Amino acid sequence: MRELIEKNQQVTLIPSDFRFANKGTVTSVFPDGFDLKLEYPADGILKNTYCEFYTDTKHGTLHFESYAKEIGEDNVLKIANPAKHKFLQRRKYTRIKYVYDLTLSKDGVSHNIHTLDISAGGMKFKTNENIDIEGKYTITLPLTEALSVTCTYCPIRIERLDDGSYTHSGRFEFAQNHDRMVLIQHCTKRSIEIQNK
Repeated sequence: MRELIEKNQQVTLIPSDFRFANKGTVTSVFPDGFDLKLEYPADGILKNTYCEFYTDTKHGTLHFESYAKEIGEDNVLKIANPAKHKFLQRRKYTRIKYVYDLTLSKDGVSHNIHTLDISAGGMKFKTNENIDIEGKYTITLPLTEALSVTCTYCPIRIERLDDGSYTHSGRFEFAQNHDRMVLIQHCTKRSIEIQNK
């Protein structure tokens, strides 16, 4: 891990309860782990309890599971080295069925859409409105009753159907990397749940 985790690296930490997702900066790296100073209080993060970690590296987005060996003052965690890790590439984001009636917003104007599927890379939806493919739109994606992610939707492809409606496909842009990581985890977990049914 010393080749992958570096001092001053930004890391997103997501415990089993999404509501306590956090992010922080690596302050020290050791042979058996690293210190992570959290941006927010360490509420909901338990000692010796596994969490998911995500960080961007020159090799791609790094994902691993580990735990806090110690939770110190000033929101500094001592994180154990994980047994294994993997890289997530944008093309390999897990896509899941995602059916909601939502709204896209741009410059105070809202458009009604019916989503079909999402991944951390983007989404597909149907709409009866002619939405400008050149625009960038704000959308809030509900993930659970207590958690949602707000991001920017950028259209890539629009297809007009025989009934006069439109199918859109596009990509997401995130103001905070934390939100993208939360969406990655949500899609991955939902995919696993569906496969295990």
